[in-house]
Amino acid sequence: MFESMDNPTHFLEKLLDAPGPSGFERRAAEVWRKEAETFADSVGTDVAGNTSAKINPDGSPCVMMAGHIDEIGFQVTHMDKQGFLYFAGVGGWDPQVVVGQRVRILTSQGDLIGVVGKKAIHLQKPEQRKKVSQLSDLWIDIGVTSREEAQDSGVRVGDPMVVDCSMVRMKGDRISSRAIDDRVGAYVVLEALRLIGDATTDSCAVAVATVQEEIGGGSGGGARTSSFALRPDVALVVDVTFSTDVPDISKKELGDHSLGGGPVLSRGSAVHPVVFERLAAAAESEDIPYTIQAAPRATRTDADSIYMNRAGVPTGLISIPNRYMHSPNEMISLADLTNAARLIAAFVLGLGKDTDFTPL
Repeated sequence: MFESMDNPTHFLEKLLDAPGPSGFERRAAEVWRKEAETFADSVGTDVAGNTSAKINPDGSPCVMMAGHIDEIGFQVTHMDKQGFLYFAGVGGWDPQVVVGQRVRILTSQGDLIGVVGKKAIHLQKPEQRKKVSQLSDLWIDIGVTSREEAQDSGVRVGDPMVVDCSMVRMKGDRISSRAIDDRVGAYVVLEALRLIGDATTDSCAVAVATVQEEIGGGSGGGARTSSFALRPDVALVVDVTFSTDVPDISKKELGDHSLGGGPVLSRGSAVHPVVFERLAAAAESEDIPYTIQAAPRATRTDADSIYMNRAGVPTGLISIPNRYMHSPNEMISLADLTNAARLIAAFVLGLGKDTDFTPL
């Protein structure tokens, strides 16, 4: 069952450490797929790169449970004559957290390690020291002396990169990783599927590790294509949200959400009212702590890509409180993963063939 939650298994750590920036999710998806194959009734990957795992594929209703498996990263845009690499962000970065980082470049000939360079503070003029760095001010040094040497090492324009840091265990049940957003969502939906598979249900439960959420604002990313193909009767999305238990965060704007405080249930235009109420009722019946977050416009998650697909999909959003989002050291509580998976399983197991999501 959930031995991984109190003491993370190799699967969780391996999933978080696998590099998989948006558009280049293959390695992370492979880790997820291999784990799914150990218990799911069927596992498959579509042409967009979304990976899905099913329990009771002929059941009804069909429940889609989505967590995006991509992470933010970088991409090589240019190599100069000295072999220095210039790059752009894949997804939203605060450039201040990029300065001085090590990066892992995913080339066709294998991985290369580079360091992010910037003019030393000793050499900066006083006005430069006060200037906020931009990604365009930075470069990557892989230790070569020419463009030809960089090319011989396998580097090409367009190669993706991630910050080169592994998951670490913090005090208590907390962990830190560069890929919390939203590799833990993909993890939770698969663990929920495992729980559902251990029970008896009329539903067809489908866990989906979606791609390109971090850059999918216009296209809808992999959640749009996978939900279109699956035709779910109801969908649950698992992502992260801002943990507001740190200094200088306004609870008046974001709500009161803390690490270990349980999953966060969204309410708003992209969240179906019947799904929300059933999630809240399931949490209360299972004694699962939770908080509520208002989402008056878009949720900025895969839920936005699913709920208006085809004729409309009743959609719920469950979020994991996350500190230091979009940084090399995001932080969560493992208890929140446990409770999110339990909540999803309880929701799905409470459905029947005649469950009606029409809001009345």
